[in-house]
Amino acid sequence: MEENVRSPGSLDLSPSLIKFLDKNFKKKEDLLKAGELALKLTEECSDLDKVLADLEQRFITSIESWISHYDRTQIACSEIKLKLYEIGASNCVPSPSSDGKETKSLRKTEQILAKELPMLAKEVTRVEAVRVYAETALKLDSLIGDIEDAVSTTVSGLLRKSSSSANYEETRLFATEPLKCVEDILISITKSHPQWIRLISAVDQRIDRALAILRPQVIADHRALLTSLGWPPPLSGPTKQDLEKGSSLSNPLFLMQGDLKYKYFSSFLALCNLQELQTRRRARQLVQRDQNFSLHHLKDQSFSHHHLQDQSFSLYQPQDQVFLLRQPLWTIEELVTPIALASRPHFLKWVEKPEFIFALVYKITRDFVESVDEILQPLVDKARLSGYSCREEWVSSMATSLTTHLAKEIFPVYVGHLEDERETFQVRLSWLRLVDLMISFDRKMQGLIASSRLSLSLDEEILQRVSCMSVFCDRPDWLEIWGEIELKEAQDKLKPEIEAEKSWKGRIQGAILLSDPIDYKAPAIAEFVLRCLSSVIERSRSLPRIHLRARFIRLSGVPTVRQFLDSLLQRCQEAEGLTALTDETAMKKVAVSVNSARYCVSVLKEWCEDVCFLEMAASEREELQSLERGGRKSLEREYRDSVFGEEIEKLEEFREEWVAKLWTVVLRGFDARCRNYLKNRKQWLEKGQLGVVNPGLLEGLDYIQGRIVKMQGELNEVDFVGFWRGLAGGLDQTIFGSILANDAVRFSEEGSKRFIGDMEALFSLFGVWCVRGEAFFPRVSEGLRVMRLGKEDKERWLREKSGMRHLNVGQVERLLRRCP
Repeated sequence: MEENVRSPGSLDLSPSLIKFLDKNFKKKEDLLKAGELALKLTEECSDLDKVLADLEQRFITSIESWISHYDRTQIACSEIKLKLYEIGASNCVPSPSSDGKETKSLRKTEQILAKELPMLAKEVTRVEAVRVYAETALKLDSLIGDIEDAVSTTVSGLLRKSSSSANYEETRLFATEPLKCVEDILISITKSHPQWIRLISAVDQRIDRALAILRPQVIADHRALLTSLGWPPPLSGPTKQDLEKGSSLSNPLFLMQGDLKYKYFSSFLALCNLQELQTRRRARQLVQRDQNFSLHHLKDQSFSHHHLQDQSFSLYQPQDQVFLLRQPLWTIEELVTPIALASRPHFLKWVEKPEFIFALVYKITRDFVESVDEILQPLVDKARLSGYSCREEWVSSMATSLTTHLAKEIFPVYVGHLEDERETFQVRLSWLRLVDLMISFDRKMQGLIASSRLSLSLDEEILQRVSCMSVFCDRPDWLEIWGEIELKEAQDKLKPEIEAEKSWKGRIQGAILLSDPIDYKAPAIAEFVLRCLSSVIERSRSLPRIHLRARFIRLSGVPTVRQFLDSLLQRCQEAEGLTALTDETAMKKVAVSVNSARYCVSVLKEWCEDVCFLEMAASEREELQSLERGGRKSLEREYRDSVFGEEIEKLEEFREEWVAKLWTVVLRGFDARCRNYLKNRKQWLEKGQLGVVNPGLLEGLDYIQGRIVKMQGELNEVDFVGFWRGLAGGLDQTIFGSILANDAVRFSEEGSKRFIGDMEALFSLFGVWCVRGEAFFPRVSEGLRVMRLGKEDKERWLREKSGMRHLNVGQVERLLRRCP
């Protein structure tokens, strides 16, 4: 109302009423709505009166029930009090004057307390259990009777002819709700009374008969509705005229309206409810089976019933139902099946052109995925089918239909053609082309799921349903064929590269493929082999199961590594056979092979640290453990820590063997050039020039230095260190055995100094590649220490006989006797 406008008696009204009037009558024109407001207030008052009357009646009923319960409780308490009083009186110790009757009464009371009272309690418990069992059985029988009546009415068809569709849907809903109630009761029985096996079995049999009638009828009605909706849509897209008019591909899910839309939604919900019920039943039956097994094997043991109950039902949680017994969504399958049937004639014409098949399936999946997600997902959520995504189910069902066609029509034709040797090459190309199409198709289909901001689950079961590469899961023989074809293809590419000498001359830097900056000086052929191997590994990632990926790599990748290792060994053996590795060309050829092995080992080890390879290794270990638990042993191969574990070991052995052969050849050359120096025993007693390296040793040192420098330019950093360290160890053993450990060699004071000077020249030669060259000549270094000992030091050592790590006491004593 306008300001300062008040009714004459406004001062007598309550503040809340004044506020209400001010809210509804702000202006004079609002007075015209006074009649409507009065009618509304009258209706609200009437509703409140009804609520108040209902609350009053419920209050009176509750009071009467409480009074009745209070009376019964008071009577029971009085009876218990009386009984306790009688028992207490009978338990009183009789006086010495008591007669035999009191003693007899006491014994009778003790007998009642010790025997009859527990039996009575046990009987009461049994009667209570019978009562609960009878009430439960009667309730289940009533619910199942309602279900059977509803199913009978639905199937008879009379209701559909005489009543509306709304009544029909209501009747079908009337059959679904009792089914859920029965399942709730059965789940409760399985938890609290697992021993009621026969009752549960009898109920399951009657429910199975009802579902055997109801489910086909619901599915038939659903399919009829899909047909009336115009499903499946035309497989071809809009024509040029349609595009000019602005029309697009017709989508029946978007076009349905009115009563037809209501019927389809109701049918969709009914089918989803049935699937949700079926999922719960199967989960409960699985738990029941485990309980029966446990009860059968533990009936003679003291096993807690509640522990068994908790242990068995720990699996049955709502969030775990999807992973416990996951099935494709029935409603989505009903959408996909007509499309698959309509596509079959086109697929049969395109056996030789599979790219058309993949293009058509992807187009249909892409065109309808958004409508399926937007329209049907809310219905699935309403049906409480947890863990289901309509988008994911649509994509996976379309992929499954394509996989089925590939398994029945495409691959058998290709396998049959492989038996004809004249067509083997062309069939191999067709097979590889088909696999490429499958991998590309899977990536695009997974992209449709990822586009909805949903992360694709890494669960193997879901990946298998989304991927058409799952065709190899059921047919491992086809995986073997694919692996052989990939291996043949890789070998055909690798063979000319291995035979071409130019492939062994170019070098690559290790940092190209590895995370470390080491220059492996590997030839181009090593990079080519690893590129072929990387292609095989990348293709294996498309397989949905981990153990299949490992098997495919063992079929195609591992033989490739072995072939390359054989070629490395052959080149080294050829170089050794022609020149015994005495010339630089042969040593360079071996060095190139060693670099290739080192590079491959480094890359393979880095790959094996990837999560994909770690999962493969874990899967293979589990497979081996399962074989051992079953009393069987794997006769094919020994499982390593990784897929390439055995090949890495062989490459390491090859590298170590031929690095040792390289420094052994150099050591033999040194021995040949210094033979007089090593065998001349008199030279150390003769006089000579001090401070000058012995000419007999100088030629050998020059030879060693030249070979080491040459190998430094040819070998990779890691193996070069192994090369010169091995050579130093060989020289240490040769010099020590020929001179210091030879009892026929005696030293004069001057001869000792000359020998020490020669060895220091040898140490300084190796000091270019290390800080202390003498550290890599342990025997010779300790021999020089012995030769430098003075008279007092010799006497002290002879008393203590300690301080040497690489020479024993006998060797030191003999050397001391031969030195001045």
